Amino acid sequence: MPDPAFWHGRRVWLTGHTGFKGAWLALWLHSLGAEVHGFSSGAVSAPSLYDLADVGPGMAGDVRGDVRSKGEVRAAVARARPEVVIHMAAQALVRRGLSKPLETFNVNVMGTAKVLDAVLAGSEPGAVVVVTSDKCYRNDGAGRPFREDDPLGGEDPYSASKAAQEHVAAAFRTLGLPLATVRAGNAIGGGDWAPDRLLADCMRAALAGEPMMLRAPESVRPWQHVLGPLEGYLTVAERLFGGEPGAAWNFGPAEADARPAAWVVDEVVERWRGPLEVRAAAPDAADGETPLLRLDSSRARELLGWAPRWDLPAGLDATVSWYARYRNGADMRTESLSQIAAYERASA
Repeated sequence: MPDPAFWHGRRVWLTGHTGFKGAWLALWLHSLGAEVHGFSSGAVSAPSLYDLADVGPGMAGDVRGDVRSKGEVRAAVARARPEVVIHMAAQALVRRGLSKPLETFNVNVMGTAKVLDAVLAGSEPGAVVVVTSDKCYRNDGAGRPFREDDPLGGEDPYSASKAAQEHVAAAFRTLGLPLATVRAGNAIGGGDWAPDRLLADCMRAALAGEPMMLRAPESVRPWQHVLGPLEGYLTVAERLFGGEPGAAWNFGPAEADARPAAWVVDEVVERWRGPLEVRAAAPDAADGETPLLRLDSSRARELLGWAPRWDLPAGLDATVSWYARYRNGADMRTESLSQIAAYERASA
């Protein structure tokens, strides 16, 4: 579990803090007593977890800026004077990468280079964690779980940008940054409204009373609740700060939780207390997406003692419950912090 004694009062510079994963991480860091300085281009959707969970008032710094701007990034680092850097800001959608490849490479690759250049030039953090993706691997379609030493690649722009981001991070590690990269599977959880994400598509349709269009029902992904990999990121930061060398880390679920999309949707329908119609999307709706992806996270389990505290059924319970509470008018900051506390109490 994250060590409250380590994080209390710790200055953390978190890029992408208004995104789905970033807002959950900011809330968790708030609960641990960290001094969180955020840097982001703004909310990624309307509504957003950042707004609904009232993340902003808990921030020590809340800067709007663009990771592609060297000046804006350097100014933000100078303000934050970070002890820990967690870089999450990204163009995070495969299908957007297909329609906007240049934007994807500029944000994910050059944005990472500018963030790390600013950190190297303007601060002396004890830990830098760069969040990439499980899609950074060269996927040959064989179906075996990817390990950290497998070749990097990616045929679509998003996946290729994440492989390139890994190379950029490795180069800055050789320049002296205490840096690790983290690669997670498909994260689910309350507060995600991004397009073309399975759980977000389900819940958006359910809340609007519209049919959910299911793409690629047989595609298999390593599904996990967002708090699982976030715990891994915090653990890596603590280890780096303690002097352990930087490396790449996979954070994925147990093998049994790599499930087809159709299975996951059926489980959501069963849990949702209300109508949710599912229809098949057009045959070409999943073009550009790989049909099979699995992660081998044994290294993190063996060397970090990390494992997800919630399996996929528990993660689905928490996710659907979050949206049901939102539908019923609950205080979503209280609900989100309550879920974090429940996750902390669970056994790995």
